[in-house]
Amino acid sequence: MMGRQVAQGALFYGFRLDDHVPADHLLRRIDGVLDLGFVREALAASYSASGRPSIDPELMLRMLLVGYLFGIRSERRLCEEVHLNLAYRWFCRLDLGDRVPDHSTFSKNRHGRFRACDLHRLLFEQVVARCAAAGLVTGRDLAVDGSTIMADASREKKLKGAVAADELRAGESISRPVAEYLAALDAALPPDPDEPAPVDPTSISPTDPQAALTCKHGPARYAYAINPLLDLDTDCILDVEATPARFAAEVAATRTLVSRAGTRLGIEPESLAADKAYGSGPLLGWLIDRKITPYIPVIDRSRQRDAFFTRDAFRYDREADTYRCPADKPLGYCGTKRANQVRVYRSHVADCAGCELKPRCTVSRKRSITRLVSEDARDAARALAGTDAYVHARRRRKRIERVFGHLKRNLGLRTLKLRGLAGAAEEFSMAAAAYNLQLLARQAAPA
Repeated sequence: MMGRQVAQGALFYGFRLDDHVPADHLLRRIDGVLDLGFVREALAASYSASGRPSIDPELMLRMLLVGYLFGIRSERRLCEEVHLNLAYRWFCRLDLGDRVPDHSTFSKNRHGRFRACDLHRLLFEQVVARCAAAGLVTGRDLAVDGSTIMADASREKKLKGAVAADELRAGESISRPVAEYLAALDAALPPDPDEPAPVDPTSISPTDPQAALTCKHGPARYAYAINPLLDLDTDCILDVEATPARFAAEVAATRTLVSRAGTRLGIEPESLAADKAYGSGPLLGWLIDRKITPYIPVIDRSRQRDAFFTRDAFRYDREADTYRCPADKPLGYCGTKRANQVRVYRSHVADCAGCELKPRCTVSRKRSITRLVSEDARDAARALAGTDAYVHARRRRKRIERVFGHLKRNLGLRTLKLRGLAGAAEEFSMAAAAYNLQLLARQAAPA
């Protein structure tokens, strides 16, 4: 006889959430390695000693982690999922009868208490410390790269970069991302005369002014770049930095990442691998000065003049600090252009006047050659190319692309939901923490 399921209400139920979460569930393994004891101490100054008890900040942080671990981008939907899913409730320390916080609670705390004490950054650093204790941090061979994440801003709305700040200040109301952008402009340090002058953006979004317009992946869109520092031996993200989606900002973030890893983790890497966008002379010199081997292709534009002798045809005499042209005539040092960080070498007019090779060299009275101030570092990096260690490091560097794929495909980090550079930094820190927690969970999985 075919049975029929009939729901019958019982007077008493014996129900424990813990009995219904499998032993090998991801959240159970993560709960075993996660320590949020720092949360109350970090937020102690943000709460009054009297009054009605607030929503537990650890509960909100656990709910946010669930969202990043399972790619739930909407906080409204996150609240619904935590309400319905028994494993989510168990991880968030909610019993069946406990009420899930309203989605608006996250916005209030995020832009207030959480951001004031940089709670999301503290969480990421706590997770990295747990990874180090579990042996997932070697700190020998590292890799860095940047990947664009689209901002929550329409590409149709633009302001000209030269007048954007004045127009934003003249607006009737100033949103939080705009206020952060204007505050960053006011607090900006004067430019360093020894560094290249920053290039002002041609257009700025009035919705999210700190995002950069990029056409790296199809039509131009406003975006930020996530810049992780990866341990190539374990695939652990040691640090992460948010920047506007500009190559110059991504390269500059490398110094921040490596310096911070040394200060906070005590890491002194032996090598750093990156793609050609990072092969600028100043960065290579900075790495070599710190005894970090740069397995990075060098950016070389010396062969862009097809009609004349390129710089490769000129031989540099290091002891005399001069160049020798193809006719073996000297080009002496004339000075340094600090704006471009180049040293200038010029020939003598008399040497060029009767030279048979002049039609293939220059149309001017004399020939000039520029040499980057950091050319010695570039030469050292070039010498590494082709070695077995270089080839091995370049092959291993591609592991960081798998990290980007996991963040975007599995954790849903394709488009940001928060605006401003601070919002991007928060999302990237949370996503990197979730990634490292999954790494820890895999290690803690029963054999």
